[in-house]
Amino acid sequence: MRLLLQLALAVAVAGAATATTTTHLRFYMHDTVTASASSPATAVRVVRGAAALPGDAVNRFGDLYVVDDPLTEGADASSAAVGRARGFYMFASRTDSALLFSATMEFTSGKHSGGAVSVLARDAILDEVRELPVVGGAGVLRGAAGYGLLRTHSFNATTNNAVLQIDMYLNV
Repeated sequence: MRLLLQLALAVAVAGAATATTTTHLRFYMHDTVTASASSPATAVRVVRGAAALPGDAVNRFGDLYVVDDPLTEGADASSAAVGRARGFYMFASRTDSALLFSATMEFTSGKHSGGAVSVLARDAILDEVRELPVVGGAGVLRGAAGYGLLRTHSFNATTNNAVLQIDMYLNV
């Protein structure tokens, strides 16, 4: 019995020594589909889908966009850069505005410079808040697990350009 208690105590101490901490990151992703003189396109449609989406004159089921979007500290495009979001999103529902979103958020400045986290999930873009699981991390964020909460900060239906507020909650 005493040996069992010692073993249980050793396991508890070892678990406490490897406990993770939760890190909260907030940043903004600037998804520019339609370029302007001051802002190049950072999301490019590479596949045009076969069927129109209900109530959406621009996007189609199967549309695939490749992204290399800037990440900034604030919602304004001129705020300090913190990294890039690189990946793709595809309109993956015939009945609503839902994407399959896969991207790696690469951080190039600040405390997490050299780190990256990857997400892969369904993104119901008309929902006020969307949750995306973090499927991995690299660099200073190696082994990260957690989730991101996405909110549309602004959207222009004419240009399809959007700014997303992203709150990441990471266990590293």
